[in-house]
Amino acid sequence: MTFNFEEGEVLLIDKPLEWTSFDVVNHLRSYIKRAYNLKKIKVGHAGTLDPLASGLLIICTGKYTKQIDAYQGLDKVYVGSMKLGATTPSYDLETEVDQTFNISGLTTVQLEQATKAFMGEIEQIPPVYSAIKIDGKRAFLYARKNDDVTMKARPVTIHEFSVLNINLPDADFVVKCSKGTYIRSLVYDFGKSLNNGAYLSALRRTQIGDFTVSNAWSLDEIKQEIKLQAPFPERLSDTSGKTS
Repeated sequence: MTFNFEEGEVLLIDKPLEWTSFDVVNHLRSYIKRAYNLKKIKVGHAGTLDPLASGLLIICTGKYTKQIDAYQGLDKVYVGSMKLGATTPSYDLETEVDQTFNISGLTTVQLEQATKAFMGEIEQIPPVYSAIKIDGKRAFLYARKNDDVTMKARPVTIHEFSVLNINLPDADFVVKCSKGTYIRSLVYDFGKSLNNGAYLSALRRTQIGDFTVSNAWSLDEIKQEIKLQAPFPERLSDTSGKTS
């Protein structure tokens, strides 16, 4: 394939752990600008992944950034793991455990049955540790200062929610859902429905619409391909950090 980033490209990227989606966008924008000696180039992503999640990220460049909304509207598929018997303020590993529960009474049948209550259209409250804007400010900024903030419920659709490989307190799961779904909130609410607790311990997005992570580039792979085509390869450093 031959890239034309200004005219527009749709890149499937396997986002690494601990990178924000914006880290990936900024990193690739900088790399493309240096490779093609461009003063500016439009680059954007179609659907945020948390830093502690990996997997499929759709990156659009040039004129194709106008298609971002269409890609954002596609259903998503995630695989992940949860820890039962505890909660955290962020609903994942970003914050420390704030409450623990006795899981001795939980059974595999209970877990499998509990998923049924979340199928179809549900009302979901996003985590306060999220990038949702409230009065022009990201919600997580309020959370980190322990400021009171009210997150509004919103409708999302869960097409599939299956719990598997149950080895308490750990359990794996698969979710297929609509845009705007917070898997962290789904896991938290799942634990609550069991009169217990749960938080997200691992997450990977494997599919967006018909696009799959098996067809995605790693950052190193896409950069190597760009370098092979670059008219100005001498402008490219060999660094792989987020700020390059």
